[in-house]
Amino acid sequence: MDSREGNGWAHGLSFGLQSGMAVIPYALLTFYRKLNLTGSETLLLIHLLSFRQVEGKEFPSLEELQAVTGRSASAIAGELQKLIKEGFLRIEAGSDDGLGLHYERYDFSVLYDKLGQYLADQRAAGSAENGKSGQSAGRAAMQPKNGAAAATAGKGIDPAEEETPSLFVVFEREFGRPLSPMEFETIAGWLDQDRYPEELIRLALKESVFAGKVYFRYIDRILLEWSRNRVKNAQDVKAYSQRFRGGS
Repeated sequence: MDSREGNGWAHGLSFGLQSGMAVIPYALLTFYRKLNLTGSETLLLIHLLSFRQVEGKEFPSLEELQAVTGRSASAIAGELQKLIKEGFLRIEAGSDDGLGLHYERYDFSVLYDKLGQYLADQRAAGSAENGKSGQSAGRAAMQPKNGAAAATAGKGIDPAEEETPSLFVVFEREFGRPLSPMEFETIAGWLDQDRYPEELIRLALKESVFAGKVYFRYIDRILLEWSRNRVKNAQDVKAYSQRFRGGS
């Protein structure tokens, strides 16, 4: 290596280091499989941590996550939903009274709690039993987790799944902008808490577009009204609409 090559390498390394460094929990890198996380889900968590620490972005958009991962918005949105549903991420909202600003961000404390609990359980298990029986039990306990992780990883790269836009992507397309953290959480709540079928949410969004009222409160009212009238699928929606609009 001549002096010019050495200087070029040194300048490149210097620039890279000055661009910023993120602190990643070593336990996450070591034990993510034990927590039933796939490699892509773990990398997504790492990117979210990096956005916060290096760029100061508390809630990066799907487009920004696409740029650093090279994956589809549908796949990223699906993984974010799973991470929130299974308690690896949480969305926090609040306000700074001094500055008069409202903020929304990802909360990683639930991730740290899971890592801490796993390490504590491992230490307790190691203290209680350190023989062959303990090792056999550990291997047996891990098999279903690995199977579940493999199944999840398989779904993550399923071409059919990649071709179908997720709800989050569909909403962003209709709204013409990235979703806010609270809007993201609202959609996740419709799916996970209210148990609305995804088909029904898509139809409610379509109804709001036709009505020229594309905002979340209106869509939520549609879903609530349909739920009260036992509207559960596209056929029910059609029958309900005909009944109240005087159609045949």
